[in-house]
Amino acid sequence: MKNFVQLALMATILSVGTLQGAVAEERILPVPAVTIYPGDTIQESMLKDRAFPENYRYRTAVVESPRVLTGKMARRTLRPGEPIPMNAVDDPKLVTRGVQAQIVFEEGGLSIMGVGIPLQSGTMGETIQVKNVDSGRIITGRVQADGRIRIGVY
Repeated sequence: MKNFVQLALMATILSVGTLQGAVAEERILPVPAVTIYPGDTIQESMLKDRAFPENYRYRTAVVESPRVLTGKMARRTLRPGEPIPMNAVDDPKLVTRGVQAQIVFEEGGLSIMGVGIPLQSGTMGETIQVKNVDSGRIITGRVQADGRIRIGVY
């Protein structure tokens, strides 16, 4: 009987040690707490942490930090509890294709403003093509943080 108790105690100690090793090998990833739809801006309150086994295989590269996700825009539906693929989020679009935007040319002390129609949507710093409403010409400009499109020297 004494040997049986010792064997049971040893088995318990080994299993606890194995469980602790398994817990240490988990990977914590941010996942949606709610369904996030395409076009939604991701906020920290929409995310939670979830543990995944170290040997869990992802189909694509996934986001590993909630800081990377905050303020990004969902490109597709993100389901609760599932890892978020890197290609499923994007910077928010400051300029939308077909929606009038202000175009600005600044050089030295000269500043000229006009209205243009972007031919593509764009994020901050992205170079896009814009059709000048007044002249009908297609010009290239860079999207600014305030949603204006700067043309000329940038």
